[in-house]
Amino acid sequence: MTSSSTRPHPTEVARVTSEAAELLEILWGRASTAPVSASQLRVLFILEHNEGINLRTLADALGSSPPSTSRLCDRLQAVGFVERAVSATSRRELCLYLSHRGSSFLAEVRSRRESALESVLARMPAAKRTALLQGLEAFCATAAAQIQEHEGADARTA
Repeated sequence: MTSSSTRPHPTEVARVTSEAAELLEILWGRASTAPVSASQLRVLFILEHNEGINLRTLADALGSSPPSTSRLCDRLQAVGFVERAVSATSRRELCLYLSHRGSSFLAEVRSRRESALESVLARMPAAKRTALLQGLEAFCATAAAQIQEHEGADARTA
């Protein structure tokens, strides 16, 4: 770890952030997401932030094929987490929505994940928690801005 008087290089911060993400995955793995898989959970998160998107857009966001994505959505619809509706602009296109049950499920998953994190954070010194919070807030804002810039560039080249 670097001391607070030196400025860490982005490479070192990226390495530690990657390690933290891996540990988060382990902690979150203990907070069950049954009855959905990790891929299905990702679909739910995407639908939560992109209400009414079509299958092709969802497949692109997942880096998957439309048939594979359709099967994921079939399973999520079967458990009541996803709803499909005919598009207002094209009867051949379906729009995907997170159902009320899907939203409730995501809230439960987040609650379990936060509980897993709280047990770790409670053991940290208060000053370190404050620094972590400030750093994560800055990271989230910067990452969100970069994602929006990337999406804007993709839309301009499409």
